[in-house]
Amino acid sequence: MRRPIPVLICLLLAACATGPSALRARLDKLIGQPLSAVIAAEGVPDKSYQTDGITYLAYLRRQVDFVPSMPFAGPPGFLGWYAAPPPTVIQWHCDTTFEIAGGVVRSYTLRGNACD
Repeated sequence: MRRPIPVLICLLLAACATGPSALRARLDKLIGQPLSAVIAAEGVPDKSYQTDGITYLAYLRRQVDFVPSMPFAGPPGFLGWYAAPPPTVIQWHCDTTFEIAGGVVRSYTLRGNACD
């Protein structure tokens, strides 16, 4: 009998090792661009902060996924039929912060569990 789990794990690891994500590739193109390019690409920031001539623009992305439980009813046991596990709620977020100096994007940082 084949075991699909090791094959699935190998495929997932291979997908993670293929290089930068599409998000990083898109954001890398903004480095060296004027502030207006960030606004045009990402929209109005959720937060901004300015200190010592450097402006930080923060974009906060949130998503909630609902994963329904798998329908399962096992054989009758001591207390009757076994119930399915409860559904799962997964919260995803990715915060992107751009560093702007002299009106030009110098760098960006990504934080969260949904950035890659």
